[in-house]
Amino acid sequence: MHARAVAVTTTALLGAAALLSPAAPVQAAHSGAGPTVVAHRGASAYAPENTLAAVDKAAELGIRWVENDVQRTRDGELVVLHDDSLKRTTDVEEVFPGRAPWKVKDFTAAEIARLDAGSWFGDAYAGARVPTLEQFLNRVEHHHQKLLLEIKNPQLYPGIERQTLKVLANEGWLDRRHLSGRLIVQSFSADSVRAVHELKPAVKTGFLGTPPLSALPAYAAFTDQINPHHGSLSVGYVSAVQAFTGPHGGPMEVFTWTVDDADTARQVAAYGVDGIITNRPDVIRDAVRPAAVPAAR
Repeated sequence: MHARAVAVTTTALLGAAALLSPAAPVQAAHSGAGPTVVAHRGASAYAPENTLAAVDKAAELGIRWVENDVQRTRDGELVVLHDDSLKRTTDVEEVFPGRAPWKVKDFTAAEIARLDAGSWFGDAYAGARVPTLEQFLNRVEHHHQKLLLEIKNPQLYPGIERQTLKVLANEGWLDRRHLSGRLIVQSFSADSVRAVHELKPAVKTGFLGTPPLSALPAYAAFTDQINPHHGSLSVGYVSAVQAFTGPHGGPMEVFTWTVDDADTARQVAAYGVDGIITNRPDVIRDAVRPAAVPAAR
């Protein structure tokens, strides 16, 4: 356990009461600039999620951070897709009608490359493809953006943490310039986040969820962020997380998801969150500019 975490454990546990009562706002790690705004699956309110078009749209809106989801094909290629099935966001039912339930892990990369991943969203995006992780990284790099990468369903893909890190390394994303502020790897699986930290300790990591306060000392050993759904947040919880020191020596951070309306964005910003993940990054950016955020009450 980190020394600072030991010192605040008692305080953090006592702070549980604050989760149910009003408290003063805390200063976020962004030091007055407002929370970091992250385009969820790219600017996915305006372009088909997890496609290169969604990255382009985020860049067009001036959004520096994008989030994506990584899964693995039958022949071992990493692709960017949220669901473990191809059904919702591609035309896989028409192209491969006899292959239900159309799981990503049951299709080769070449088969997935044939699919239309844009028409479901609108005719303007017909022909958009499911990108490989390499293609997605290259597009983010082209726009000089930053990446919050989620390892999705790691229980389905043994060893995906090592493979993801290998692709990141091959594409130049594990150099000092990227590691110092352009890359975070997160997952809903604590074991997956821990594996990333153990394989490449220099990589900043995030855990998706809301661990109990009593578990935060253990999480502080391997993750830099606790990233909960906005509905589970309070001033007290954000404050308790930020009181711990993460594995890279700084205060642990809180990036919350998925916030798409201005009122909720202002509320969680007043709680002191460090980042907000959203499908509508322009709306949230405008809502959480420092002058627009009232103090929490």
